[in-house]
Amino acid sequence: MERSYIDIYCERTGPEFWSEPLNAVTNLAFLVAAALLARALVRDPPASGARVCWMFAGLVAVIGVGSGLFHTLATRWAMLADVIPIALFILLYTWFALRRFAAAPAWACALGVLAVLGIAAAVPALTGFRGGSYVAALIALIGIGGFLRFGRGHPAGAALLAAAGVFVVSLALRTIDYPVCDALPVGTHYWWHILNAVVLYLVTRAMIRFGKPAG
Repeated sequence: MERSYIDIYCERTGPEFWSEPLNAVTNLAFLVAAALLARALVRDPPASGARVCWMFAGLVAVIGVGSGLFHTLATRWAMLADVIPIALFILLYTWFALRRFAAAPAWACALGVLAVLGIAAAVPALTGFRGGSYVAALIALIGIGGFLRFGRGHPAGAALLAAAGVFVVSLALRTIDYPVCDALPVGTHYWWHILNAVVLYLVTRAMIRFGKPAG
C-alpha cells in the first residue's frame, strides 16, 4: 500500500525519498552558511554575547536539516521539523535585533515579537496566503533595518535591508513554484533554500559583527 505523503511542491513526483532532488539537495546551502558563520565566530569572536551568535548559527544548521527531512520524507513530523526551527529563528532574531542593535527595553522587544506573531496570523486570515510568517519576517527586516539605518545610523541597518532585498526575491520564487509548474516541472522552490541561506547568513553575520548585549 502506498504511504501517505505531503505533496505541496511542484518538483515532487511521488512518495519516494528522492522525489524532490533539487529541493532536498539545496538545503546544503544552509549547512554551508552555518559553517561560514561558525568559522567567523572562531576567527573573530564578538567581545561579549557570543552564545547568542552561536545559537543563531546552530539554528541555521538545524533549519537546513529540518527542511532536508521534509523534502525527502514529506511526512507531517518532517514538516514540523522544517517549520518550527524557522519560526524560532524569526521570533528570536526579532527579539535580539531590537535588544542588541536598538538597545530596546525588554517590553519593547516583547511587543516586537508579538507584532510579528500578529502579522503572521493576520496575513493568511485576511488574504489566504499561507506564508504569513514569512511576510511578517520581511516586514520586521524592513522595519528594524530601516529604523537602524535611517533613524540611528547603525551599521546593522544596511545588512538587514540587504537581507530584506534578497528575501523579497526568495519569497517571490517560493510563491510562484506551483503557478509555473507546467512550464518548469522542477519548480522554483529550490531557490528559496539557496537565497534564504544567504538571508540567514547576512542577518546572523550582522549579529556577530554589530550585536552588543544590552547593559
